[in-house]
Amino acid sequence: MTNQPQSPSSPSRPKTSRYSLFVGLAFLVLIVVATVNTFRTRDDGILGNGDVEVGGALPQFAVPDLRGSAEGDANIFQDDCGSGTNPCDDPRTPACKINPEGAIRVCDLFDKPLVISFWFMERADCLPTQDLVNKVAQRFKDEVNFLSIDIRDNREDARGVVEQRGWTIPVGYDADGAVSNLYRVGGCPTVAFAYPGGIFASARLGTEQLTEQSLTRDVEQLVSDSKTRAETLR
Repeated sequence: MTNQPQSPSSPSRPKTSRYSLFVGLAFLVLIVVATVNTFRTRDDGILGNGDVEVGGALPQFAVPDLRGSAEGDANIFQDDCGSGTNPCDDPRTPACKINPEGAIRVCDLFDKPLVISFWFMERADCLPTQDLVNKVAQRFKDEVNFLSIDIRDNREDARGVVEQRGWTIPVGYDADGAVSNLYRVGGCPTVAFAYPGGIFASARLGTEQLTEQSLTRDVEQLVSDSKTRAETLR
């Protein structure tokens, strides 16, 4: 057998398997997707990417009442709540239109200024934050709606925490983290403030210290600004 001389203009190159390249790229995509869908523990906080600006509509959701018997994941399907179609015809019933029995719909809390706080048991600083939120809520119970959202904890364990700490404000259960992703929750505290009508006003993020005094000032400012907005919009 005669060996053929190799052309000097065609240097040998390592052979690359297209299949191996495809598998590698697919694995990289899976890692990216998994990272995106993993519960965020970063401190970039609520609406961290600027999806909703001050004066914009607060994202809508409905969650099971943690203390109730309703099961299932949160509903974050967005809608303007003004459609005349029968929501039962669409399996993706908008959050404002689901049957409210056993659920908490954020839209039902838009009649007053609103404070929404988020917590999860794996962070020790979350529970003291919720203690403060519940305490301040008692001072403003006639003027402001408060809502606490537990994220991805075991439901029975979370119920035990609520009972043990004596929280009286409504507590929703975000079983799969859909609401936390919608609001880009990072660390504790993560507290959102909204004007009546569900208009985003401000937020305290996980990088900020929360005290009873600072939260009280925030809520007082929210009440004052809400009254000013109401007079301006008349």
